[in-house]
Amino acid sequence: MDFDLLLRHVRPPEAKPGAPPVDIGVTGGRIAAIAPALPGTAREEVDGGGRLVCSGFVETHIHLDKSCILARCACEAQRHPHGAMERVSAVKHTFTVEDVTERASRTIENCILHGATRMRTHVEVDPKVGLRGLEGVKALIEKYRWAIDLEICVMPQEGLTNNPGTDELMVAALRNGATVVGAAPNYDSDRAAQIRRVFEMARDFDIDIDMHLDSGIAADDLDTLLVCDLTEQYGWGGRVAVGHVTKLAAAPWARLDAVAKRMAGAGVALTVLTATDLYLGGRHTDHNVPRNVVDANRLAEQGVLCSVASNNILNPFTPFGDGQLLRQANLQAIVTHRGSDAEVRAVWNMTTRDAARLLRQDDYGIEVGNPGDLVVLDAETPEMALRTVAPVLAAFKRGRRTMTRDKARLHRP
Repeated sequence: MDFDLLLRHVRPPEAKPGAPPVDIGVTGGRIAAIAPALPGTAREEVDGGGRLVCSGFVETHIHLDKSCILARCACEAQRHPHGAMERVSAVKHTFTVEDVTERASRTIENCILHGATRMRTHVEVDPKVGLRGLEGVKALIEKYRWAIDLEICVMPQEGLTNNPGTDELMVAALRNGATVVGAAPNYDSDRAAQIRRVFEMARDFDIDIDMHLDSGIAADDLDTLLVCDLTEQYGWGGRVAVGHVTKLAAAPWARLDAVAKRMAGAGVALTVLTATDLYLGGRHTDHNVPRNVVDANRLAEQGVLCSVASNNILNPFTPFGDGQLLRQANLQAIVTHRGSDAEVRAVWNMTTRDAARLLRQDDYGIEVGNPGDLVVLDAETPEMALRTVAPVLAAFKRGRRTMTRDKARLHRP
């Protein structure tokens, strides 16, 4: 049999221990065959050397539009309050469409180099930036289609009900390329009203919802419970995700489990933004600083669909980051004390299989008929890849090579 790509001697994530490596053949952009020692030839044949292969990392929550702006609004030395939103807000007037495209391109290329093949990015609109962020990021959908599938979630970072003109810009963005609607009620004078309005927009456009929610240091007054109620009221189960929810990191297990069961029952998913939550949280005290990161494994055990994502990169919200989603997963496991193989595998799934489910993409995974999205890592199992933050050595999108990284070598005397 002839293939466009023949990837030999690789181990899919679900391979049983001790099972021999398999070959994967891709034709017409889709996986055509999976078996040990596949017969045939290919336009490109690659030997994976018995390493792990997956369908790529799925970045469910990132902010391409405001990445790489530290030179304009460096982080202040103060610990509390962090003022990240205010510092970004102060420089939005400098954003142009071309500027956003250039900075976002740098960030998305780093994500591609680290094995991301699918992505949802949040983009802000408000009277200060207008639709320039949207237009700048929208250009990346076609520009990088050869390497990554990109969708846009539009959001009102600085408030909706208290920020005249933002509602109209949200609607305009949804008519002009955004396919998911978001929220940030923490910065709104009427949090509940913003959440209700976002559900109305989702119904009007028949689109999914992805909200920034419940950042804080106490597990009371949870907007997440209102979101669960509205999800059921609108029949939107399985189409709603909430990000951060750091208040739950302060909840006793009984309280956390009760909220988790409510989310699972309503069909509300969770995305943890580990690096940002760690960096911004715990600033109210100078000792015994809390981690501020919700235990996604605990929620997943209660039936909540969870993902781990990058959020901000090189801006005041998170002045670090290189687009390596596996690093975020490694950090998540460390900070929540999850070290067994089963726990580590669950966190791995939050950047791959479960992350794709959160985006409602049912064509993810190494199966015949699915897209030929294949990422080879320098490890044999998902657990060891996450434990060691294994580098991505090669990636293919729909059977076409998109990146290569040589394995590091020692030069012994």
